[in-house]
Amino acid sequence: MASSKQVILTSDGLTKLETELEELKTVKRRECAEKIKVALSFGDLSENSEYDEAKNEQAQIESRIVQIEAMLKNVKIIDSDEVSTDVVTLGSKVKVFDVDFDEEVVYNIVGSTEADPKNFKISDESPVGTALIGKKVGDEVDVDAPSGIIKLKILEISR
Repeated sequence: MASSKQVILTSDGLTKLETELEELKTVKRRECAEKIKVALSFGDLSENSEYDEAKNEQAQIESRIVQIEAMLKNVKIIDSDEVSTDVVTLGSKVKVFDVDFDEEVVYNIVGSTEADPKNFKISDESPVGTALIGKKVGDEVDVDAPSGIIKLKILEISR
């Protein structure tokens, strides 16, 4: 199950993962163990939905711990000082003009683990991220998105 795929993160992304791992190992494990203990006190396990629910939660917590630990073994941190401002790369902050919506948008290009489209952190593997990677200021790109073709013009690249 362990994947050898390299996980690319910003330093913020690494901190978030490490914090989540610590929370899972300490707080969440303890809370779940307490739920199991309480559910066991109800007696008959064959019809004890609280026990089943607590055991399922425990399995999800342990699974996420294993997943995060595997990611941390294969992590590569993006050094913001090494991020180019000449072309769009992983770690770039890109200001684009969306022709269809007649608006400017700033995207942070991050690894897939850190992607958060609602906060404009897009994966380098997403349609928009893929279209922007390797492009320069002034370039116009057509993004083949699920909603159709999106026309973007790159206005600025920063770290």
